[in-house]
Amino acid sequence: MAISAAAALALLSPAVASAAPLAPVAQVDVERYASGTWYQLATIPAPFSIDCYLDATAEYAVIDENNIAVTNSCTTFAGERRGVEGNARANGVGEFHVSFRNIPFQGSEDGPTNYVLTYVADDYSWALVGNPSRTSAWVLSRTPAVSDDGWRQIRSVVEARGFNSCFLMTSPTTGGLDRIVPLCTLE
Repeated sequence: MAISAAAALALLSPAVASAAPLAPVAQVDVERYASGTWYQLATIPAPFSIDCYLDATAEYAVIDENNIAVTNSCTTFAGERRGVEGNARANGVGEFHVSFRNIPFQGSEDGPTNYVLTYVADDYSWALVGNPSRTSAWVLSRTPAVSDDGWRQIRSVVEARGFNSCFLMTSPTTGGLDRIVPLCTLE
């Protein structure tokens, strides 16, 4: 029995549990969110980060009331540290257009929302970010490791926000999880 190209693509594409656009947080302390280092604990894999293996991080710095400087970096499978710098322009509370000057077709600082802060813990210890259609997502943490209870809470929030937790893969971190597995497999 043959599977059509559309059906095959549907099987390989991250399915979304909810058709409504990803909702942003109701409020965010931008200064608090943008200070310090965020460690990537899990993500929906994307072509631009496929060679990232260890210690993927994001660092933000407030430029002005509408712009945040973005520095994403990681250690590659070859053991080299690499990174990219960009800008996050506010499109609303918890909604940003993130751009990267040196990446083709991503240099414009103005544009539609492609980064939605959909959850941030009360103590700003971790956050969940994605794009409006839920085809990309990042679990960010202030520490490179979380407890088993922390992973259960993360999975619960990821699923409550309409993501399929089996499409988010864990990101190895020094001092934290040392393997890549689907978030849905962590108990």
